[in-house]
Amino acid sequence: MKNLVLAALLAGGLAFGQSKKVTDSKVQWWGYKLAKTEASSHNGYVNVKSGDVIMKGNNIVGGTFHLDMNSINAIDLTGEYQTKLNNHLKNGDFFETDKFPTATYKITAVKKNANKAFPYMIVGNLTAKGKTNPVSFPAKISLNNGVLNIVSDKFSFDRQKFGIAYASAMKDVVVKDEIDMMINITAK
Repeated sequence: MKNLVLAALLAGGLAFGQSKKVTDSKVQWWGYKLAKTEASSHNGYVNVKSGDVIMKGNNIVGGTFHLDMNSINAIDLTGEYQTKLNNHLKNGDFFETDKFPTATYKITAVKKNANKAFPYMIVGNLTAKGKTNPVSFPAKISLNNGVLNIVSDKFSFDRQKFGIAYASAMKDVVVKDEIDMMINITAK
């Protein structure tokens, strides 16, 4: 009986596609104050805790990435100011990592994109702070010797849709709603 169940699971998995595990990642973010300019921003990285991409032949048909929100790290500051900003990003004003330690992105489709430099549009849903909203981004996708690489162009999403709201006297006047991101994912 166990062998029959195992065979059915394997056959079902092969019919849907092959899973590739994320082996390397680089997820960079930018947050803006007052104006969306480099001089009025903070930027840094967040780690991918785990992830997989589902392939059917040479095409991506799904996938899930789990971001470790406790790893969020600003790189534009150092020392005491960096520590203060990192802690601020993790508290209730922004990502509330004690309650929501992970954000998840699920790929729902991959479509052709008119941009020649980033010829694909990855469509999916981002869940952060318990709220899920669609987020799509332009990407280059390559598959060489069984190694998949996804590199995005810089893309934006509205933090307010996820309840990522700065709870100060100035509220969100001093912080722009858009968060920009770029990703580079390798899966084998």
